[in-house]
Amino acid sequence: MTEYRIDGNTQAKDYLLLAHGSGAGMDHPFMKTVAEAIAGEDLCVVRFEFPYMQTIRATQKRRPPDRMPRLLEAMSALVAEFSQPGRRIWLAGKSLGGRVSATWALEHEVHGVIALGYPFHPVGKPDNWRLEPVLEARQPMLILQGERDTFGNRSELDGINFPKPVTLTFLPDGDHGLKPRKASGYSEADNLAQAAKACREFILRT
Repeated sequence: MTEYRIDGNTQAKDYLLLAHGSGAGMDHPFMKTVAEAIAGEDLCVVRFEFPYMQTIRATQKRRPPDRMPRLLEAMSALVAEFSQPGRRIWLAGKSLGGRVSATWALEHEVHGVIALGYPFHPVGKPDNWRLEPVLEARQPMLILQGERDTFGNRSELDGINFPKPVTLTFLPDGDHGLKPRKASGYSEADNLAQAAKACREFILRT
């Protein structure tokens, strides 16, 4: 049985289904901080875990993520569970979760997608792009990327022509977790607050 963490108003019209990254589950401080900051009386955020992360939680033994087809299958089941007349479903995710959300939206209808630190390429392999879910996006998509993200930094992404549905926003001096260096003058708290604010605005104005 899948456990959830729900923040916000369960009677809200807008539901954001928030997926984790490859190595940390729904209770990671990043996930908790962002979910609580996005949620409100007008917006419900559902944190959840893919099957492989549920297994890690149960066994306390690390394992790699499931293959994409299994992740997409889990996403379909989750969307079906929370969909109901009059409710708008949005997908979001940290890193891997954002990639799965964007890939799922290529073949299914959803109100929009948010990626928090999209894994544009593996670390150290800048030529191995994972652009298809972004460049072929049909529905509104917001990508919140750290300027120093090793999975796709600002200098690498500035030369890419993203399609009209996609909005790419950079967080100052942020790494893959949107965290800046102390010497930058920015703070992790400020970057996460800025990211959450951008998520809320994206959902509520779209």
